[in-house]
Amino acid sequence: MTTFGITGWGTALPERTLTSAELGERFGVDEQWIVSRCGIRERRWVEDGQTTASLAVDAGRAAMDRAGLTGEDIAHLIVATATPEQPSPATSAFVHHELGISGSAHDVNAECSGFVYALIMATALMRIDPRPILIIGSDTHSLTTAPDDRDLGILVGDGAGAVVLTPGDGEWLLGWDMGADGSRTNSLKVLAGGSRMPTTPQTVEDGLHFATINGNEIYLNAVRLTIGTVRRTLASAGVDVSDVDVVIPHQANIRIINSIASHTGIVDEQVFTNLERYGNTASASIPIALSEALDAERVSAGDLVLLAGFGAGMTWASVLLRWGGAEVAA
Repeated sequence: MTTFGITGWGTALPERTLTSAELGERFGVDEQWIVSRCGIRERRWVEDGQTTASLAVDAGRAAMDRAGLTGEDIAHLIVATATPEQPSPATSAFVHHELGISGSAHDVNAECSGFVYALIMATALMRIDPRPILIIGSDTHSLTTAPDDRDLGILVGDGAGAVVLTPGDGEWLLGWDMGADGSRTNSLKVLAGGSRMPTTPQTVEDGLHFATINGNEIYLNAVRLTIGTVRRTLASAGVDVSDVDVVIPHQANIRIINSIASHTGIVDEQVFTNLERYGNTASASIPIALSEALDAERVSAGDLVLLAGFGAGMTWASVLLRWGGAEVAA
């Protein structure tokens, strides 16, 4: 049975930084109100010329460089995004061209769960085609947020994170879970721009191409669904939560993260977060956090690493990895 290893990782973040103090002035609220509500002190937003694809290219190149690979070595590219470059073709096509990739390319849209969805799919693909796979999570939700939307404006950040999977020895993926509840599509949505409501001058005038959020519904379901996926993944691996070394959750909101932790027995020392500096970067949040945890040497060979995310739809996904392969822990 072919297994894999993560041999490269990288990130891309816009230079433009918006502090919670700046957004507090915009929305007429105190900076500390924002920080206490979501745990975010600053976030990065794209500037002119920066796009979902350009961030993905930079993160993907960094991951390939670390893995010692070029685009010609990549057999498959998967880009997780909910803010595509344009309606057609897929964002991955633009990234594929810029990185000189010779293999296949496709997008995954599971909102903020997208990167973990893509990782699970890539793991299955690796078993039938054991060649390098590049997975990128990239989103620019600042561009789909109305300038006067306080609820989303204080949360969203832009960025990209990437990993390279290569064939390897030892079983990295010990457990996984993914799912969706399509009855909750109204919790976070962009109404216009698709076949249900094509873009017209009126939809643009009405701002229907901007996202809207039901914050209470997102909070309650994000906590409930992530608790469930974490428990199922740990159960499938036969691992107790206390044995997990590093937990990297979707960097959505510190209150959501804390609530999930308290209900699953995860303690502060296990959790890696960076949303204080980057906000909610959607599909990019987990790979950015994973990359930073690795660079900070928070993850060592043999560690158990839990990645868990949720997204609009609603979607959820989690994986438990033995960093360096199962044989390292022997």
